[in-house]
Amino acid sequence: MRLAIVLATLCCCKSLCGQQSTRITGQLMEKGSDAPISNAIITLENTSQEFATDSNGEFEINVSETGEQILRISALDFISKRFSVYLNGTPIDLGIIYLERDIAREQTDNLISLTDGDLSDDFESVSSSMGLLQSTRDVFLNRAAFDFGQAFFKVRGYDSRNGQVLINGVPMNKFFDGRPQWNNWGGLNDVVRNQEFTNSLTLNPYTFGGILGNTNINTRPSGMRPGLRLSSSLSNRTYRGRLMATYNSGEKQSGLAYSVSASRRWAKEGFVEGTLYDAYSFFGAVEYQFNPQNSLTFTSMLARNRRGRSSALTEEVFHLMGGQYNPYWGEQDGKIRNSREREIFEPLFLLNYTLEKKKLNWNIGIAYQTGINSRSRLGYYNAPNPDPTYYRYLPSYHINSSIGADFINANLAKEAFLENPQLNWEQLYTANANNGEKAAYLLYDDVAKSTTISGATNFNYSLSDFIKLGFGGNYKATSSENYAEIQDLLGAGFHEDMDTFSNTLNDVDGDLQKSEGEKFNYHYNLDAFQMEGFAQVKFTSKKWNGFVSASYSNFNVLRDGFFKNERYLENSFGTGEKVSFSNLAYKGGSTYFLTGRHWFTANAAIVERPPIIQNIFINPRENNETVPELQKEVVSSVDLSYFVRLPSLTGRISAFYTRFQHTTDINFFFVDSGLGSDFVQEVITGLDRLHRGIEFGFEYEASSSIKLTAAGNVGHYVYASDPSVQINFDTASAEEDLIAPEGNIDLGIAALKDLKLAQGPQTALALGVSYRAPKYWWISGTTNFLTNNYSNLSIITRTSSFLMDPETGEPFPDASDVNVSKLLKQNKLDDIYLLNLVGGKSWLINGKYISFFASINNVFDTVFRTGGYEQSRNGNYGQLKQDNQSGSPSFAPKYWYSYGRTYFLNLAISF
Repeated sequence: MRLAIVLATLCCCKSLCGQQSTRITGQLMEKGSDAPISNAIITLENTSQEFATDSNGEFEINVSETGEQILRISALDFISKRFSVYLNGTPIDLGIIYLERDIAREQTDNLISLTDGDLSDDFESVSSSMGLLQSTRDVFLNRAAFDFGQAFFKVRGYDSRNGQVLINGVPMNKFFDGRPQWNNWGGLNDVVRNQEFTNSLTLNPYTFGGILGNTNINTRPSGMRPGLRLSSSLSNRTYRGRLMATYNSGEKQSGLAYSVSASRRWAKEGFVEGTLYDAYSFFGAVEYQFNPQNSLTFTSMLARNRRGRSSALTEEVFHLMGGQYNPYWGEQDGKIRNSREREIFEPLFLLNYTLEKKKLNWNIGIAYQTGINSRSRLGYYNAPNPDPTYYRYLPSYHINSSIGADFINANLAKEAFLENPQLNWEQLYTANANNGEKAAYLLYDDVAKSTTISGATNFNYSLSDFIKLGFGGNYKATSSENYAEIQDLLGAGFHEDMDTFSNTLNDVDGDLQKSEGEKFNYHYNLDAFQMEGFAQVKFTSKKWNGFVSASYSNFNVLRDGFFKNERYLENSFGTGEKVSFSNLAYKGGSTYFLTGRHWFTANAAIVERPPIIQNIFINPRENNETVPELQKEVVSSVDLSYFVRLPSLTGRISAFYTRFQHTTDINFFFVDSGLGSDFVQEVITGLDRLHRGIEFGFEYEASSSIKLTAAGNVGHYVYASDPSVQINFDTASAEEDLIAPEGNIDLGIAALKDLKLAQGPQTALALGVSYRAPKYWWISGTTNFLTNNYSNLSIITRTSSFLMDPETGEPFPDASDVNVSKLLKQNKLDDIYLLNLVGGKSWLINGKYISFFASINNVFDTVFRTGGYEQSRNGNYGQLKQDNQSGSPSFAPKYWYSYGRTYFLNLAISF
């Protein structure tokens, strides 16, 4: 009934607005070659109306708006143009409009994307949103992606889970962590470049979406520029070299179009020591258009990525070895061998049907994906830790001894470390040889082998020039098999599959002795399913635009254990209880046009969503137990913006406020505390986070050749509650009278409220200038300042258990508020100053388009900490105080360090 009233009201608005329309015609041609540009988009900037050019580059549009308006013409791989037009019903013929090739397109290849963690560790605490933003022309978001991203900057402090990535309308975010896996189409830049991005809470035709924004990657061959393109790149970042080839057939008279692309990226060693890079990617898509309205597209993507990983470092290790140091590798037979490699190979296949009419668009997509995501590591059993940065091998261990500083042994430890700072593979083989047939050390993979079937449909209908309706839905079902697999026994005959801390079996019904290629330690399956439906209404008038959208989703997941674990005989084997959530989400917004060049927007959303899978099961490798009294997360968000579109000045300024409520988080670490010592799972519930701030971006066209830009963000991201904390002890080595029957200890409340979130720099400012010469070369530079960056907190040290003396069972006598506050003062990271330069040149020779692109990031070779986290090993006040007395604690915070000066060069030729 309410919807009927709204629609009736909107229809009345339509009749009041009048029916006068203006016809605008023109033709788009490529400057230099006089080739027509098809599939270009013609847009009135203050409306959502879009029109496309035909195969001859011609367009004819009818718009009902009146008065002064800004007409924007954009096409993939070309520089956009904007025209100021006055609409009064008189036809407008723009004639032939020439667009120049965008020789800055290679900048998207140069994007420093931390979405998958070029620098990462086992805690995966780095998650950026930069990959979402490569398709937007918003000044601020471009600076965020191409400049601020070097410092792990996150737009509005959001993780990439808060933005949705779709391919041909089918959602791609993973169930486990909610994030898109960009490696699934890595290296396919040429064919995933056609992207539609909607920022923040604005309406999206394909999905209800996330609060960060949404990107739809369009792989239809008919939308790609015909021809052959070859490119070669050199860099000193994650990879050293890249070769890429792409061919697009264009639409043929038969209605058939196809695209193929392949790339190879490699590095024996990236910027960080020992980080090999080995990746290849293939793409194929074929589209058949039955007629101009109906088409069918099949897409396949096969991208394999294998790379060596690197570690966060304490300041002690950094000062000894520098920021490029990586302890995970060592030489074996004269070759670099990294013990921590990651391999992702998850082929993706999609089938899409599209119906496009003047008033109706309908898309149906089905996707199938299967493959592995594995990470290798060294296992050691009743043997010394092989990590050269293990705290007992460093000088600080001897200085921080409870019996007093031992500077002689500290100096000997320093000399030994500097002489042998890398992993000693030969020593591992020798240790196994001296241990009989049983392995003291082995190399194994943590494997997630997943199969996902997903589908989506969206239906958009223009009820009139003033009212548009949208409906859609999607489903996704994933079955993920998770296990540890022995990769290399390092010369040993077998591995004894037991937990060495508790002397219990990991696989009660399986063989005790495991060989290479066999599963060990843990083996379980996760089955997850989600279904979502959404509806939305958008209305437009001369002075106002508005929309409302609603979504309903249902999610469920369960664990099925294949190993019976001796430590959890009752709930490790077989199917556990299904976890289910039903979720509602609402959002709406309005736009007020002061004039055609100045307008204001206001958007708001309330979103319910389930916890991500990694925060549902406490210890899925060993049992079916889930977080008790698990709650859905609630996100409330508001943003307000002012936009300006003048002939020489464009940009916006926005204010935002977002609160995340009832968040759950699970962490894994080894702890020494007043409650015992063990590997534990830390379960945090009732966690709220608050994000608020202002962001802006403006571009001033000083002349036809010179543009100036200014962009920035001033944010305030803090914990907004004091959450509850529970510790789960794996082997029940804590104080027995404190442990619940299920092996849990309730630590009560953690004092976190108003402490800073570790979401990257909260303040970022940039000034840029670019020069585009008439002779088809360009250069630009950007100076950037980033500050208010904080390391991630150890939660357990903010609970009352931290104050307990394990010797007496009472609080430490000197653990006053002042002393504790001083010891736990949150660590603010370095202020960051960066200068980045990019430039390029293009030539048109005998119908061949040649382009060269170069970039230098961090020109002054500045070294800074991009992020980090406090270690939780010291679980009580006495230990942490003792460890910090020397000024060089053994369990100091660990940090990721920036790349120094880096370059990216690209040469491409198009036929």
